[in-house]
Amino acid sequence: MEGKRIAKISRLVQKELSEIFRRQTAAMGNVLVTVSAVRVSPDLSIAKAYLSIFPPEKGSEILENIRTQSKTVRYELAQAVKSVLRKCPDLQFYLDDSLDYIDNIDRLLASDKK
Repeated sequence: MEGKRIAKISRLVQKELSEIFRRQTAAMGNVLVTVSAVRVSPDLSIAKAYLSIFPPEKGSEILENIRTQSKTVRYELAQAVKSVLRKCPDLQFYLDDSLDYIDNIDRLLASDKK
C-alpha cells in the first residue's frame, strides 16, 4: 500500500503533466492526450505516466514523440512543482490501453449474445 505522501505526489504530477500536455496538444489540433494514471516509486526517483491518446491510430506515433521530448516535459514539470518537490522524478511514458481492452471485451460479449 502506498503512503499518503506518495499518493499526493502522484496526483500532483498527474495534474501538472495533464496541463503540460493540454498546452502542447492545443497547437496540434484534433489530438487529445490524457494522463490516466501516474505511479511514483517509493524513493520518488521515477514517475511512470500512463497516457491515453485520442485518436488511437496516432497513439504510438505521439507516444514516441513524447518520449523523445521527455527532457523538455521533465523541465516544465520541474518548474511547475519546484515549490513542492526538491528533485523532479525521471519520467517514463506508457500507452494506457485499458479503454481498448474494455472495448474489446464489450465487443466479444456482444458477439457472444448473438
